[in-house]
Amino acid sequence: MIDFNHVVDRTNTGSTKWNKYAGQDILPFWVADMDFVAPPQIQAALAARIQHGIFGYTRPTENLIDAFLAWLESEYQWQVPAEWLVWLPGVVPGFNLACRTAGDPGDAVMMSVPVYYPFLSAPQNSERTPVYVKKHFTNDRWEMDFKAMEKQYTSGCKMFLLCNPHNPTGRIYTDKELEQLADFCLAKNMLVCSDEIHCGILLDTHKPHIPIASLSRDIEQQSITLYSPTKAFNIPGLSCAIAVIPDKNVRLKFQESYAGLISGISPLALTATETAFTNPGTWITDLTKYLRGNRNRLQTAIEALPRVYITPAEATYLAWIDVRELELKNPGAYFESFGLGLSIGKQFLGDGFIRFNFGCPGETLEEGIKRFEKAVIARNEQLKR
Repeated sequence: MIDFNHVVDRTNTGSTKWNKYAGQDILPFWVADMDFVAPPQIQAALAARIQHGIFGYTRPTENLIDAFLAWLESEYQWQVPAEWLVWLPGVVPGFNLACRTAGDPGDAVMMSVPVYYPFLSAPQNSERTPVYVKKHFTNDRWEMDFKAMEKQYTSGCKMFLLCNPHNPTGRIYTDKELEQLADFCLAKNMLVCSDEIHCGILLDTHKPHIPIASLSRDIEQQSITLYSPTKAFNIPGLSCAIAVIPDKNVRLKFQESYAGLISGISPLALTATETAFTNPGTWITDLTKYLRGNRNRLQTAIEALPRVYITPAEATYLAWIDVRELELKNPGAYFESFGLGLSIGKQFLGDGFIRFNFGCPGETLEEGIKRFEKAVIARNEQLKR
């Protein structure tokens, strides 16, 4: 069992997360990378694979394929044949390829914002036009605005990019919301590409994750669903992803679109992925329990502060915090001046918000909370003058 309270020094390891503020007294809570050691069974599997000593070009084993398909059926009662799978070196390449697959250059891709910022540039990367539809905040949660989606739709929209569970707001979409989105896409003859990389990190246990493609045969055939264990098992540097593409013609176009552009998957990434699906142990249960405690601690602290508001995170390890009433011209620089490195809402098309990664040991989180409180109190004092 992992001791999630254990603080590991990540300096001098080339860590993207920690190198950003190297040499400064700024704690990083920005990129979606947790500060916990990987599950021991994955460490052991990697050590054994390294002992083999040869790291040539490698393909997914039958054991890995069978384990992933069994996981889909066990978790979501979704039966998927192996020929629907396309293996990729990451989810981000997956939704970029999906944009290339939908329609033709000049067509459009719709998405609900704010959203994980690589979504925002994916259409342009594929010579498509992005259509950003703002979410609305109601019932203490962020929801897709279907009236606005209908209004902004044009005949050139060929795909909807979905993030579920949602990054950065932490939403787990309900069956009714997903059914409404499925009906919308079917009526408009749009593909839906769903990034479900955070599906293993559910903090509200009574709210299940539902793959949109599992709702009906109709939407299944108009879907591309992306999975990876890298977030849930904290192995983001061992990138491996799976696209589930039921329609043969869509799948062939998807595969053709990456010819010569996408590399293979490293043997160590495949080993880690296979271990995650074949030997998960109690990791997910233990991790989500710890993250739930972190979320509750952060939420309680922020709710006690004036002029800042936190959206309850149902999933992921990312808090979406409204700091608009602090009237900050540059929220990133302001919080950095108090020793906090946060993701800024503007990146996600969510101006006036910040994203706080609470996937870290309690000691690190407590220090981050103290710095956040100090920053907010100081700003409130400035606003009173």
